Amino acid sequence: MTTVVIGAGIIGTAIAHDLQKRGRQVVLLDRDAPGKGASYGNMASIAVTEFMPASRPSVWKQIPGWMLDPEGPVRVRPSYMPKLVPWFLRFIAASRPSKLRELEAQGAALCSRALGDTLDLLRETGLTDQISDEGCLSLYADEAEFKADRDHIEILERFDMPHEVIGRQAIRALEPELSDKIGMAVLFPQNRSMKDPYKLVLALADRFVGLGGRIEQGEVVGFTRSDAMRQVVLKDGRRLPAEEVVICAGAFSAKLAKDLGEPIPLETERGYHTQIMAPGISMKHSIIWPAKAFMVTPTAGGIRVGGTVEMAGLVAAPDYRRAKVTVKRAREALPNLRCEDFTEWMGHRPALPDTVPILSASARTKGLFYATGHGHLGLTYAATTARLMGELISGAKPAVDLHPYRVNRF
Repeated sequence: MTTVVIGAGIIGTAIAHDLQKRGRQVVLLDRDAPGKGASYGNMASIAVTEFMPASRPSVWKQIPGWMLDPEGPVRVRPSYMPKLVPWFLRFIAASRPSKLRELEAQGAALCSRALGDTLDLLRETGLTDQISDEGCLSLYADEAEFKADRDHIEILERFDMPHEVIGRQAIRALEPELSDKIGMAVLFPQNRSMKDPYKLVLALADRFVGLGGRIEQGEVVGFTRSDAMRQVVLKDGRRLPAEEVVICAGAFSAKLAKDLGEPIPLETERGYHTQIMAPGISMKHSIIWPAKAFMVTPTAGGIRVGGTVEMAGLVAAPDYRRAKVTVKRAREALPNLRCEDFTEWMGHRPALPDTVPILSASARTKGLFYATGHGHLGLTYAATTARLMGELISGAKPAVDLHPYRVNRF
């Protein structure tokens, strides 16, 4: 059985690895080398506490103000706004109280497994040295900021997600470089960080090849189908035999799904980071500051600062002013942070309006599967997605009911 997995980011590489173990003959296909897309520059976090829908009122009510602020955490390029209207309407529809409770449960079902599945995958592949022992600190200047984020904490309490509220002295004991402006924090002990998410993809790809898998580079332009999948057609004229195809090309999955007759409301949230190799400080924990909308993670041999969202499609040129804004805000939390020997990066997060990924067999074509729309949680969900898709594709009963994550739910 030949299976072509389209997309060699952390999701696709993990799925390819899992299927190869299960006895498929797998081809991992991407137009770039493995890990060169969003997996190259993500914030390196196994963010098990961040499953709550972005469409909850405490978030979307702030979006108009954010968009009017040139340094706000969300930016929509005016020229792209008309194309976003259908997506935004679905986003607002996902904010109904009853719908939010469903989406929270669906996200929690995946996140509650995420750390354990990640650790299992790292042990199996000999990569346990790639994950930190420390968690993440969510920062608050004062009680008012903490109360503004209270719905987040209440959701974690509802699903028994470990967390601990700590005061100023405990904060400084954990991370001495943090500013005295930080009055309180919440420690998320399970939100562990990867030492280098790009190197993780490369190591997993090497393991996949070692099991007999094959990596191909090429751009997909079509498919051959009859009663089931037959071939993947590449731009250079090659045709790859494929009895099974798994679409997990991140934000680029939307075009492939549309070509296959199953359009999905998938957008790109363009994310920016600054990787600082000479920061002048050291950190053990990752940090987030909800009121300032940024994250800082010690990873890839330095410190990575990110967190902004830009809606501008797949082809517009990057606006690296977005990266500079997050560094400016990070310095409010880390006053001794220096920005020396740094690079700036932009990548495409695959965003669905209800914040829940698609993990599904096709509703139209035998042998076709989808694993996309993981948003900010691609790295978090990768090992869990690989296991669930491996079970689904091989005919085993998935450990999580995948009906809520079906491709035709919209």
